[in-house]
Parts: sequence; C-alpha cells; structure tokens
Amino acid sequence: MAAQNNAPLPDGLEIAGYRIVKKIASGGFSIVYLAYDEDGNAVAIKEYLPSSLALRQPGELVPAISPENLPVFRIGLKCFFEEGRALARIAHPNVVSVTNFFRANETVYMVMGYESGRSLQDHILRRRDKGEKPLVSERFIRKMFSHVMNGLREVHTNKLLHLDLKPANIYLRVDGTPILLDFGAARQTLQSDMPKLYPMYTPGFAAPELYVKNGNLGPWTDIYSIGASMFACMVGAPPQPADQRKLNDKMDGHFNKLEGVYSSDLIKVIRWSLMVDPLERPQSVFALQKALREPVPEQQNDARLQQVARKIKNIFNNMGKRSANVSTTIQEHTR
Repeated sequence: MAAQNNAPLPDGLEIAGYRIVKKIASGGFSIVYLAYDEDGNAVAIKEYLPSSLALRQPGELVPAISPENLPVFRIGLKCFFEEGRALARIAHPNVVSVTNFFRANETVYMVMGYESGRSLQDHILRRRDKGEKPLVSERFIRKMFSHVMNGLREVHTNKLLHLDLKPANIYLRVDGTPILLDFGAARQTLQSDMPKLYPMYTPGFAAPELYVKNGNLGPWTDIYSIGASMFACMVGAPPQPADQRKLNDKMDGHFNKLEGVYSSDLIKVIRWSLMVDPLERPQSVFALQKALREPVPEQQNDARLQQVARKIKNIFNNMGKRSANVSTTIQEHTR
C-alpha cells in the first residue's frame, strides 16, 4: 500500500462536534485519528484522503486535488461514504462499529468505536521477537479466526467485501476477542451496479483475482486472505505473493515445514483457502468455518488410549489373584 504523505489534521482541532487528540494510524487511502465526542467518549475518526490523488500541506485543512484527479477522487469518496453507511448497519461484536459519518474539508469522515488492544500483527511480531514456539498456538488460531469469520459472514450478508484482510487489520481487544478493522480497500460491493474503484492490495494477503483488472471478486476473495492470515500466524510472515505463485508456486515447501507443528487438519484448511483458482477455494465463509471446527485433539486420543491400556494391563495382572471375580473386575475397570 502507498505511504500517506499528507499532513494530518492538527491536534486539538474541533470538527463536527469532535475534538482531534492525535493521529493514530495512516495508509494510502486514509488517516485515522483518536478523538473525543461531546460527551467525552473516545472515538476513532477515519478521514478519506488518498495520497495518490490529493495533497494537504501542514497548516491546511482542505486538500489540493488536481483537475485530472478529481473524477477518481469523487468516485472513491462516494464509495467511502457508501461503505460507511453499510458498516453503520452492521452491529456485530467482531466488526468495527461505525457510529457516524460526516462531510467536512471537502472530504468524508467515518466515526468508529475506539477500543484498547493491539493488532494481530503486533501480537505475532511480539511472539516472534521472544522466540515463542510454536509462534501462535493452534488453539488460538482456531478460536480467534472463528470469531473473525463470524464478523466476516455478517459483512458479506450486507453485500460488502473487505478486500484487505490481514493481521494488521484484525484488532485484538484486551480480552483477546478480535475486531475486523479498516475496510479502506472495500471499494467493490457484491452489487454489480456499483461503480468500481480497484482496491490497493497487500502482496501475500491479496488473492490472485485482485491483481487482475476485471477479476471475479466475491467471498472467496476474502477467504484467501483469511487463509493467508492464518498462515502468517504460523510462520510470522505472509505467504508467497499470488502473482509469483502463478509463475513458480513454492507454498508446498512451506506447508511441509509446518507438519508436526500444527495438525494436518488445520494445514489442509489453510491449503484449501489459499488455492490460486478461486473456484477451488471455499465459496462461503460458512463452508470454511465448518472445515475449521476443531476435531478431538490427537493428544487427547493418545492419552485416553494409554489410560485404557494401563487399566487392561492391571486387569490381566490381577486375573490370577481374582479368578473368582473376573467378570466383575472387568466391568469395574472398563466402566
């Protein structure tokens, strides 16, 4: 994603009933601020400001947009506004809550709930720096991504795609539950009559169809990114970029190294999600969730078998001593 070269709004600025505290994040499409509303509640305000189309100098509020960039800027602004309206209809614990959106400074702002925590990317990097093995536990991956997919199903139900799913856009609350953030690349809805503004994608997490101008985008596109994000939890880095995979796919070698660290069931699910051909992936989030449901861990099966074996061994060791009461003893030990 392109860097954000625009100057942020000044700290302390009052805008539409909110007071800007500071810039907390930025990307090629937008800048995000921590702010307070009139009741003193903390909120996050996202400002539509594509750095490739607009330029704002320090001390200014309204960005300068060249005439040749203005039509594309306006299409993006409309999509950003529509995205805010769509997200405002979604009330789900695993999707960022949009509480308001407004126009000012010749652009659009989206007001979202602010929560303490850190991104999944930060969580992965901290564990990697500490040398944790495994990097992220299978239990964590299964449980956390189950919640992520609950939120994503709600997003798809509202005919919206995310199109920029990655660990940096999955936010972990203090209690560990995830929230889907930054739908900044979600310019394409499932409605074919919407104007198209092709998203900026993140190599490694972006599905192959995002590299193609008229790619067939759908739930399967976000599913690829879910698989890529689960893979990143395992190895601490994104998968091989999709365009490179089409020329020389090296993912098999990476998956083989994960055998023995993670269950073959989980690795199969991630392989399925990361198929280059969209038709070979799960076609819905529900199908992926069904495949991700955790089976009885093999370790538990082994422990139970060992426990039963010990009991049977004890039975036969005591058979000579309790020959008159064998049937009762077997019933007691196998109950």
